[in-house]
Amino acid sequence: MTDVATREPGRQIQTLDALTPEQAEEVLGLLAEAAATDGVQAVSEQGRLQLRGGHRAGVRHFLVTADREGTEREGAEEEDGNPAQELVGYGQLEDTDPVEAPAVELVVRPGRRGRGHGRALGNALLGASGKRLRAWAHGGKPAARHLAQVLGLTLFRELRQLRRPLAPLDIAEPVLPPGVTVRTFVPGQDDAAWLAVNAAAFAHHPEQGALTQRDLDDRTAEPWFDPKGFFLAERDGELIGFHWTKVHAEEQLGEVYVLGIRPDAQGGGLGKALTAVGLRHLAAQALPTAMLYVDADNTAAVTVYERLGFTTHEVDLMYRTES
Repeated sequence: MTDVATREPGRQIQTLDALTPEQAEEVLGLLAEAAATDGVQAVSEQGRLQLRGGHRAGVRHFLVTADREGTEREGAEEEDGNPAQELVGYGQLEDTDPVEAPAVELVVRPGRRGRGHGRALGNALLGASGKRLRAWAHGGKPAARHLAQVLGLTLFRELRQLRRPLAPLDIAEPVLPPGVTVRTFVPGQDDAAWLAVNAAAFAHHPEQGALTQRDLDDRTAEPWFDPKGFFLAERDGELIGFHWTKVHAEEQLGEVYVLGIRPDAQGGGLGKALTAVGLRHLAAQALPTAMLYVDADNTAAVTVYERLGFTTHEVDLMYRTES
């Protein structure tokens, strides 16, 4: 654990290898407040899952605190007994990819923006990564674009969120390739096979392809997880593809969460068929809308989804230091 000195009075940046349950809840509260203001989560699902559960190899947390408004001296306590400092920003650095630069996500509390906290946090993350990092700007907000410019980062990746209505569901009945059957995921039984196919299908993808058993366990333990919406395609008893759907109950939104095909099974129409299977499942739950994420430069996938009626809803941008 280290404390990074800053010039701003009252501001401290603490770097931790793990958060206590209390710290994790405080960060989640900050993220929820920011999401309510910005209309988008500043930290990805993976990043939010990594807040809990103790130490994770390659993951560091940056807590930015500053004097509460109205506090006259550092270290004082307000009359109600609350600490004089409050959490005003959070950053997460994940250095687990053996090739790519460390990835970072950061957020500043809405009411404390415009005071240099984002720049101080960004510089701390740059220093911790050896000035070699990739930074997400979820939603591509102007303030995030400006901070990236101030930090000297360059845009290099665009992740699109696509959406389409589920009613009416004008998608043809799925046609599976010869010899292929579809069933649902059985936790504990299918873990290893799924992790292997996921790694093969997303070998080019620095986040999805690196998922581990712990990452899978994190997701299957979430309240939204439903194995009935996790479809596996098999041929001769071997897993060759999958479509994992997700329901965002509060937003009444269905998601094509992850869809992957083993490389040697691609090109036969299985991806299109599994997409239809999942969308029909989501539509049967009376959800009005479906969403998915796809890289803008994956023109083949973008074309397929656009033909299925998906259009761009918003974009996430990733910036990086010059290599």
